[in-house]
Amino acid sequence: MTTLDGKPASKVARADTATEVPATEVPTGGQDAYRQAPAQVAARLGVAPGMGLSAGQASERTAVWGANRLSEPARRPEWLKFLDQFRNWLIVILLIAAVVAGAIGDIRDAVVITVVLQVNAVLGYWQERRAERSLEALRRMLVPMAKVRRDGTEQVVRAQLLVPGDVVLLEAGDRVPADGRLTVAETVEVDEAALTGESQPVAKGLTAVDHTSTAPVPLAERTSMLFMNTALTRGRAQMIVTATGMRTEVGAIAEALRTGTEPPSPLQVQLDSLGRRLALLSGVAVVAYALSAWVRGEPLSDIALQAVALAVAAIPEGLPAVLALTLALGVHRMARRGAIVKRLASVESLGAATVVCSDKTGTLTLNEMTARTLWTRGRLYDVTGEGYGTTGALRRPGADHTSPPDDLRDAVLPFALCNDARLTDGYFIGDPTEAALVVLAAKAGVDADWTRTELPRVGELPFDGATKYMATFHTEPDGRTRVHVKGAVDVLLGMCTDVLTQDGVRALDEGHRDEVRAVTARLGGAGLRVLGAATALMDGMPSAFTPAALPGLTLVSIAGIADPPRPQARDAMALCRTAGVAVKMITGDHADTAAAIARELDIAGDVITGAELDRMTEEQLAERVDDIGVFARVAPEHKVVIVRALTNRGHIVAMTGDGVNDAAALKAAHIGVAMGITGTDVAKEAADMVLTDDDFSTIVRAVREGRAIYANIVKFVRFQLATNIGAILTLLSASLAGLPSPLTAAQLLWINIIMDGPPAMALAVDPARDDVMRHPPRDPGERILDARRLLAIGWAGAVMAAGTVTLLAVARSYVAPDTALTMAFTTFVLFQLFNALSARTDDGPLLGRYQFRNRALWLCLAGVLAVQVAVVQLPWAGTVFGTVPLTVTQWALCLGTASTVLLAEYVLRAARSALRDHRCHTMAR
Repeated sequence: MTTLDGKPASKVARADTATEVPATEVPTGGQDAYRQAPAQVAARLGVAPGMGLSAGQASERTAVWGANRLSEPARRPEWLKFLDQFRNWLIVILLIAAVVAGAIGDIRDAVVITVVLQVNAVLGYWQERRAERSLEALRRMLVPMAKVRRDGTEQVVRAQLLVPGDVVLLEAGDRVPADGRLTVAETVEVDEAALTGESQPVAKGLTAVDHTSTAPVPLAERTSMLFMNTALTRGRAQMIVTATGMRTEVGAIAEALRTGTEPPSPLQVQLDSLGRRLALLSGVAVVAYALSAWVRGEPLSDIALQAVALAVAAIPEGLPAVLALTLALGVHRMARRGAIVKRLASVESLGAATVVCSDKTGTLTLNEMTARTLWTRGRLYDVTGEGYGTTGALRRPGADHTSPPDDLRDAVLPFALCNDARLTDGYFIGDPTEAALVVLAAKAGVDADWTRTELPRVGELPFDGATKYMATFHTEPDGRTRVHVKGAVDVLLGMCTDVLTQDGVRALDEGHRDEVRAVTARLGGAGLRVLGAATALMDGMPSAFTPAALPGLTLVSIAGIADPPRPQARDAMALCRTAGVAVKMITGDHADTAAAIARELDIAGDVITGAELDRMTEEQLAERVDDIGVFARVAPEHKVVIVRALTNRGHIVAMTGDGVNDAAALKAAHIGVAMGITGTDVAKEAADMVLTDDDFSTIVRAVREGRAIYANIVKFVRFQLATNIGAILTLLSASLAGLPSPLTAAQLLWINIIMDGPPAMALAVDPARDDVMRHPPRDPGERILDARRLLAIGWAGAVMAAGTVTLLAVARSYVAPDTALTMAFTTFVLFQLFNALSARTDDGPLLGRYQFRNRALWLCLAGVLAVQVAVVQLPWAGTVFGTVPLTVTQWALCLGTASTVLLAEYVLRAARSALRDHRCHTMAR
């Protein structure tokens, strides 16, 4: 029997029973169409599937529903986007510093600061366009043309012209142009990975889904629907369009991208706070010095010049340049290791990450289906090797690997012949699961290509989602016909009369059936996809290749298939645990499959599904989210909710993804990480970082790099502010002590130039400490200048000021005033050389082996020392900076005084360590 389309009824499901309904008005749409029968949807949308819409109906609906395209966001003027980059306390202060530097004649500093700020603004402006590019990528994915039935004839129209009610015709390989309800489904399978994260093609049919419940059905389980931008991998389909443009599931993602906002990076928050503190510090220092000098009766012109220089000295105008250098070098190092960073601040954000939300397929796993287990003749065999390479073997657990393997060719022959996939050099053509079975056969000694030539296929029953099996017929050399069947084990049990055992073929009695069910449950419980294989020998050739032609079958084997974890992912997970970074798996796959992978990777926590998420409020999810390790069967909107819940708990969230369904969550997270190999353009555009190897371990390396970068930023800030505090305290204390100013305006600016320059840049390239991943992530609310660092900065600044002023006071009694002032200036400069060493670590030994790992810093310090010698000893330099040459003894005295900052730092750390030990001892008691 055939249908009106001339296809065998056994292969086709269709629903063309709706009568044509003249459209006197535009229908209300196809909401919840997956819950309704095809005829109901057709009636609701006023269309007869066999005729399609008329040209008039299509025109009416276009006027109401609009074009089938994604709407463009309201665009903010470009000049406002650029000005937005200057809405930052530190940037404003540095702009003021540039003006002040220019006002006192320091054109070099003024130009450098201005150029750096302009470059930063251009980079920030460029990043503002990422959301727009994400939407543009979504629009590019729209199918340009679509085959429809209108006025009873098949036509090809632009996809933008589709409207609800249109009847669309699709074949294998076609991309779906809109959301729609299936009315014909001939062995249809659809790749929905980009939308749902489902790693396997999804079988589609006509049966209404969950029509008795009012709860939303997860997107991945709406098997009677097709969705825009998914692709048919098998079969032929006809659907009635139920949603177009922004009303589609892809449109909902586009809306989330359009309206979503990115949280500021931790570094941005910290720099804003630092900017406010520096503004206050600069103002207080200038006022205090000006009042002190005025009370002493200094000329107002001198006070003004010195106050301006002091204001510039109080601001680390080199911070943007060093910050940009630090991030840029980190980006370069990460690019060489497989991570392309699109947004500089993202590197530091990843270093602060407390949670990494990772997709399963292709990120934690290989995205290569692999047979892991084979059961045959009452025995289980482990399958070694991963992916689509044929290297590997089948061994019984605990068996001696030196003994010859069992002959399992009969057990895998059906998997090789009842199969349409082909392998070529580790790549496959066809279905991933079938490719895994071809690899399994090869590992057992059966070459699928050669065997198919020797035993040609003469007929087949293609896989059907309704029957859940596939059968092929082959001619044996003796003229008989061999039939091979693979499919769901429960279905094969109903078709088999015998089973292959250690003693040969035996009747499939209830005991054997229980054994098969137990094996199937065991493999399924381990998260494996379970398929059975059966065979039978027939006399002659059947008259028709139909299910009725199948004889009683013999069950020969059961295979357990999974997408295995990446080998590197296990080590990366262990490193995350050591580093205190939680990992949460978010996937569209089934809960059992996700839980099995989580067990292999030691991902701790509960497993919940998207349906359970739907029943939670945001507050309930936020309370539980820390205890959940796996989110399975989730929809795109769930991912955003999860990220928001983690953010509300105070976490810094890194989110990985590769599909259209991940784009909104990638944008909502502090840092979005897209897959470069399997990722869609939309995901790559929405992300902050793209992995060129799709490997989770690359993310962990990026976390390490981010932590090292933040540590280097802290070193620079600590080094520079200690210099600034030292200069402020030196000037104030000298003024209060009635001494002449030990640092002139020119000398202050010189200190700024040499200290903001080479040493600071060298600190920016400091290598990561060996223990950087053996500590938990810093508190997201931690300030760059916390109490401990402020104490260290203030302590170092006080020591510098005390040493400089004391040396000045004592030297004035023994040498000429100009010589004493030169010694004070030189001592303050030399203080910075030792300050750079103490700023490299917050704790631990000051002069350990780590100090000798930054060759660039030692070269810079040597260069600064040489330049300072030239400034002091050369006569022409003395004219510019007001210095006089010093003797070797005077240089030694300056150097010895400057080294006290290291001794002071050692005393501070020893006191801190003693206090910590005392507290621990007290708590232990």
